[in-house]
Amino acid sequence: MGIEIVFALLVMGLLLILLLLLAALGVRIVSPYEKGVVERLGRYRRTAQPGLHLIIPFMDIMRKVDMREQVVDVQPQEVITKDNVVVTVDAIVYYEATDPVKLTYNVADFYNAATKLAQTNLRNVVGETELDEALTSREMINAKLRSVLDDATDKWGVRVVRVEIKRIDPPADVTAAMHRQMKAERDKRAQILDAEGTRAARILEAEGEAEAVRRVADAQRYKLEVEATGQGNAISTVYGAIRNANPDERVIAIQYLDAMKVVANGQASKLFIPYEATAILGALGSIQEIFSGQPGSGNSGTETPGIHRPATLPPAR
Repeated sequence: MGIEIVFALLVMGLLLILLLLLAALGVRIVSPYEKGVVERLGRYRRTAQPGLHLIIPFMDIMRKVDMREQVVDVQPQEVITKDNVVVTVDAIVYYEATDPVKLTYNVADFYNAATKLAQTNLRNVVGETELDEALTSREMINAKLRSVLDDATDKWGVRVVRVEIKRIDPPADVTAAMHRQMKAERDKRAQILDAEGTRAARILEAEGEAEAVRRVADAQRYKLEVEATGQGNAISTVYGAIRNANPDERVIAIQYLDAMKVVANGQASKLFIPYEATAILGALGSIQEIFSGQPGSGNSGTETPGIHRPATLPPAR
């Protein structure tokens, strides 16, 4: 009797351990960044969301799929551009899973498939562009390559987030030629800037000189205008004073003699009087009357010592 009880306890213990093992095998925990694909007897049954899930041991299988963004590093490869230049291209592809069922059943090795697909399309895209365009239009290449890969991987339940070209390395001789070209372009721009600076400086200098000449001319013109205005005002004042004084020939003769005295105040021994001025000498008789007090005793034909009257010239033809 005691042996039967011990045997029964052993059997119950084994059953309990087996139940615990079955329970442990049937419990699955899905992380927040994962999703589970549950299969029962080789057929798809459901998609398990993050959390605790129970499955039937030995009948159900859960395949976990990482839904986070992944990186595919495309190995450097040689690509021939449109202008027949061999360049080495290195790229990186970022993708994320959108459908865990397609990613599980439609592709066996997604990483290897994505790498080969990226390499093939990278050759096609870069091969359609020239070297200069490939070096300066990486954003265009990235966008085109992303569009091609996204269309190709859609049936795999994957979305290509972005594609980045890490580097495009031309051959050494092409790189040296590009450096020489860049140096020549910079030298040309420097010479152009120097020439433009010299031209601008000369233009400014010429404009400054022209402005200085114009201002000097304006100042001289203003000076002459002021002097002419002053002389005109003086002549008008003198003429008005003379007209108001109502002078006769005697006053005019005295003013003429004063003027002659100033003219003759030099080192010349002879003075020639213009023909038009000889008529004024007729007033010398009146001057003599003024000094002697005897009118009519003057002789208009008397010549002043040191003064020679010019002969009468024939009329001009």
